[in-house]
Amino acid sequence: MLPQPLKKVLIKTPWQLMIRRLLLIFVIASSASIHKNPLVAGASSPSNTSPSSTSISPTTTTTASIMTEFPPPKDYSHLMMDGWFHERGPLWPGQAFTLQIKEVLYHKKSKFQDILVFDSEKYGKVFVLDGVIQCTERDECSYQEMMAHIPLYAHPNPKKVLVIGGGDGGVLREIARHPTVEEIVICELDEDVIRIAKQYLPFMACGFDDPRVTVHVRDGAQFMKENKASFDVIITDSSDPVGPACVLFETPFYQAMHDSLREGGIVCTQGECVWLHVDLIQPLVKAVTPLFDTVEYAYCTIPSYPSGQIGFVIGKKAGGGEGHPKGCKVPVRTPEEEVAKELRYYTPEIHGAAFVLPAFAKRAIFGDD
Repeated sequence: MLPQPLKKVLIKTPWQLMIRRLLLIFVIASSASIHKNPLVAGASSPSNTSPSSTSISPTTTTTASIMTEFPPPKDYSHLMMDGWFHERGPLWPGQAFTLQIKEVLYHKKSKFQDILVFDSEKYGKVFVLDGVIQCTERDECSYQEMMAHIPLYAHPNPKKVLVIGGGDGGVLREIARHPTVEEIVICELDEDVIRIAKQYLPFMACGFDDPRVTVHVRDGAQFMKENKASFDVIITDSSDPVGPACVLFETPFYQAMHDSLREGGIVCTQGECVWLHVDLIQPLVKAVTPLFDTVEYAYCTIPSYPSGQIGFVIGKKAGGGEGHPKGCKVPVRTPEEEVAKELRYYTPEIHGAAFVLPAFAKRAIFGDD
């Protein structure tokens, strides 16, 4: 059953559709000019200044400055028009990504965010939070596999793993492929995400079925403060740094991850896109580098994410003794034969290649050295 807004756009005449498009353009333009929201990366308050807000010229149009001027609207129904979902967002101004809708499966607000699941014509099931695509059935493998396997195969013997966010279960599914892992803990703030994933995204939510998984519906930062020096690998599968998720891109959160790691432990966090967000990535990497023995940046390709690419900030804590190499660019373990046959994206070769950045990105993030 399609929701009322989508039903309406599917039965209009061409003349009515043209009028609707013009009205939609007017509404979007109006909302872009009148809404303000300080809870975004790059905005500052007397008690909190994000690293991404530093060294930004007032005359330069940057991702961070746009985010403070154009927060996401409260109602995302306008993104479904003429039987298509149109992903537009403040983190990728001037561009959009569109998927044809076969059927809307779920569209409601949780306590924290707008949740949409639809079946698409070419990308299978699509999971959307606050108007932003989180995963599609067609290409989710690249993000989930790289997010999990880069840090895990860079660790010689990971036994205890923490996931912050990741309520769709995809990262859990990949962690569960590692036989050395004895305990998998996930902290997801929005329990509706878990419930909806289990109902509509079983190809990812199957990760919750592993008996090693323990679920905490709570704030991950506070959980880490209560569990210091406890985990070998911490993976933060976060949404973009807008609204409540912006704190996951700030130095205190990385400090909490560092303190919750065991010696030689590794953190891997969602690191945005080098084609769009170097003004966010560079200050974040610079700010967290003093916390870790090494901080590196890797990426993967994924068609349904803005500009077809997403990155990972990977930090390694000092210590660990023999068998712990410096950095995470070279895997110290490789997938078992049966696991390798199941993987669709990750290989030991692509693990190393993921750290080879385009020249412009390397200079922007790490400088000329």
